[in-house]
Amino acid sequence: MPSINANATNTVALWPGTLASTGAYRKALNGDLLKRILPLIVITFLGSTFGSALLLKTRQSTFDKLVPWLLLSATILFTMGGRITAWINRHHTEGGPSLGRVIGITVLQLCVAIYIGYFGAGVGIVMLALLSMMGLENIHSMNGLKTLLATCGNAMAVIIFIFAHAVIWPQAILMVFGGALGGYTGAWYAQKLDPRTVRYVVITIGYSMTTYFFWRVYVHGRM
Repeated sequence: MPSINANATNTVALWPGTLASTGAYRKALNGDLLKRILPLIVITFLGSTFGSALLLKTRQSTFDKLVPWLLLSATILFTMGGRITAWINRHHTEGGPSLGRVIGITVLQLCVAIYIGYFGAGVGIVMLALLSMMGLENIHSMNGLKTLLATCGNAMAVIIFIFAHAVIWPQAILMVFGGALGGYTGAWYAQKLDPRTVRYVVITIGYSMTTYFFWRVYVHGRM
């Protein structure tokens, strides 16, 4: 299928799983915490709306050329995730961020939200860094908020893609069931493996896909 339709279909297919993940973190998300990040929630809705609309306005040939670079960016973010997490643990903010920092974080989240609506892969680690800059320390709360923000952003993308008739439904429906089954089975099985092994497998797949799409677009000359 065309790459823009593939991206839209993928977003719709995986959103129910993201929503379910948010529910799994409900105990880590209290009212005070949600009020604290309300500006980020609002800006995520707005940014993702813009990003989704931007994707639909992008020429197919342009998006085809962007795909390898987007995949490379996502893979690098995942590869650097351990170092970013270590930085987060060393540089958390005591006593809450200043007003200037909150404004800066909100602007950065706007950029992240646009990316969520446009492509989205690998964005979670960036949101963890932003939440750390707000002074959050509990990793479960941070993961819950990260998942909540991604769910909010992708919700807007789902609505826009559906109304724009960009979703190819037979594949989307199959992927909903496959994603749910694979997510549960993968999470269960991954806990029985060495985390480093799982990480290396994901990184290998990421760089392999990136290399393939670079070859397909820039060497073979087509998607």
